[in-house]
Amino acid sequence: MGTVENKKDQIMNIPESSRRIFIRKGLALGTLAAVTGLSLVTSCKSDSEEDISPAEDLMREHGVLNRILLIYDTCRLHLENNTKFPLESLNDAAQIIRSFIEEYHEKLEENFLFPRFETAQTLTDLVTVLRAQHKAGRTITDQIIYFSNMKIMQDEDAARLKNLMTGFNRMYRPHEAREDTVLFPAIRKIISRNEYFSLGEDFEKKEHELFGEDGFENMVEKVANIEKSLDIYELSEFTPDITS
Repeated sequence: MGTVENKKDQIMNIPESSRRIFIRKGLALGTLAAVTGLSLVTSCKSDSEEDISPAEDLMREHGVLNRILLIYDTCRLHLENNTKFPLESLNDAAQIIRSFIEEYHEKLEENFLFPRFETAQTLTDLVTVLRAQHKAGRTITDQIIYFSNMKIMQDEDAARLKNLMTGFNRMYRPHEAREDTVLFPAIRKIISRNEYFSLGEDFEKKEHELFGEDGFENMVEKVANIEKSLDIYELSEFTPDITS
């Protein structure tokens, strides 16, 4: 192998135009190597870490809520048509609303999000309404659990239960839509980037504490089992017939 001085002499003996090409290629290769190295580091990070933002975490939990709203719709139709359905499935759905939505998801909003908006004096009117709706939802859930535990249901009980599910769904569909489109996007405007992503860590820690390492996935599976018991699991069944 030649010395550094010999290599320097070899380079200097190259014609100037060729030397410029040589230098440009060297710089390009160096840049490519740096970018490739960075990509490898980024790839390793994404492979080993679940990168879910706080807003994405809350919105996917809204997906669980939406599927239970569909379960409530289905049970309400059975009551209206006086057709049989497994009442325990309704109770199971209400218990998920209680544990996963009200005692976990909504508590995250109330303990981590709402106070930040109130401190920043931002969207405070919206936060006030959302808090009130959380409280109303819990009262309705108490009653849905009560009625869905009945062994024998009278006509007036069925009418009351039907009205409870109608009121719950009527409130929560616009409730969650307003959070997804207004509240959650606005949180990034009132806190720093570091604080925003630290929220995600807080959310994940709380989820694991309450429901285990696969808490969300297990909850989705429970909802799917309820859907199967009511024959509303197959997504294709909801595709309208556009041929007639």
